Amino acid sequence: MRIGLIAMSGIRCCDAELLELGLTLPGFVERSKTIASLPSLGLLTLAGMTPTDHKVEYFEVPDVRQCEELPDGFDLVAISSYSAQIDEAYELSDRYREAGVPVVIGGPHVSALPDEAAQHCDSVVVGEGEGRWLDVLNDCRAGTLQPIYQPLEGGFDLADAPMPAFEMLDLSRYNRLLVQTSRGCPHRCEFCASSVILADRYKQKPAAKVLAEIERILDIWKHPFIEFADDNTFVDKAYWKEVLSALKPRRFRWFAETDLSVARDDELLELMRQAGCEQVLIGLESPTIEALDGLEAKSNWKHKQWPEYTRAIRNIQSHGITVNGCFIVGLDAHGPDIFDEVFDFVRDSGLYEVQVTVPTAFPGTAFYERLKTQGRILNDRDWKKCTLFDVNYQPSRMSPEELTEGFRALVVRLYGDEFTKQRRKAFFERNRSRK
Repeated sequence: MRIGLIAMSGIRCCDAELLELGLTLPGFVERSKTIASLPSLGLLTLAGMTPTDHKVEYFEVPDVRQCEELPDGFDLVAISSYSAQIDEAYELSDRYREAGVPVVIGGPHVSALPDEAAQHCDSVVVGEGEGRWLDVLNDCRAGTLQPIYQPLEGGFDLADAPMPAFEMLDLSRYNRLLVQTSRGCPHRCEFCASSVILADRYKQKPAAKVLAEIERILDIWKHPFIEFADDNTFVDKAYWKEVLSALKPRRFRWFAETDLSVARDDELLELMRQAGCEQVLIGLESPTIEALDGLEAKSNWKHKQWPEYTRAIRNIQSHGITVNGCFIVGLDAHGPDIFDEVFDFVRDSGLYEVQVTVPTAFPGTAFYERLKTQGRILNDRDWKKCTLFDVNYQPSRMSPEELTEGFRALVVRLYGDEFTKQRRKAFFERNRSRK
């Protein structure tokens, strides 16, 4: 069969004024361009496990409205999409089905709402795609595609993870490639819509598999920048000390998402830097402790870490690794003062980089269910507003309009050229003596 793998790519934002602001702010533009240019690791992984008697082609669609002519000649099309792009994915799927091409859709959104997705495609893959992909191919070839493919009992074992088909990419289009070392996260934040929706528990990929994927990237890309596509990369510190020792001679730069616990392990931090780590992204969520209370379903871990926020940031950055601190502005304990509080914390803590978003009710999350029960979602099922930048709920201590206006003003202050240069200059001055 000839199979088309299509990723809905690019950043979405319905707030036209915020979008226009973002185009002129250096810090905002840099991270947005990075996210927008990431390839779909999920689809590349499916391509890597597809039997060689099939012909596989990979595409990215940044805007379905501009696709007057679709790539054709396929026996099967597989589409991967997130919530903000899901209506476009459905439109794309409808067009292929009208042309007589069967379509299967996967990803976090359709895993949460398979019945919705089933109205627009022939098959929905719920959860981790690797466990059911070969079934999809065999059933398509036999003309017996199932409407919904449920996850394997017990989930997919990452020890069986296939090598992603990195060679399918035009590397000139990407500033970094993705490697996934784990799936899930021990912290069950109610707003999280990442791989925790696909995997019901935290699991680690064998070190040998991770190293083999990195070697494959190094074979095809002379100077790669790798992003570890994990919800929380350094959960298993002993595992990573082994992996980092092996990565050190490879001499490439990389980025990872983690929690604040790395700040307590100076040996790990030094190994990270020696192995090429340039930045870690950490979900701090709020500069005020009240907003962190109850944010997680299990141990209230982030609430307990709050007194250490500034010390931890400074210790990580003292090892020559920049910290990108992430804040969610508009949590239930946040009032109009939050905008100044975030700015002041970023300035005073010495954060090199910052990422701010608004609370977003993604389907499949505890946050979505709570807001829906409370009647606080303004336009339910308006998925195009699930962007992290558009306000589609009723905040507790301010109006939606106050949050929207305050968020825009905060973005201007945080990502302005002068403040961005100040933060970066301060980091380099503190680390000037490092070799």
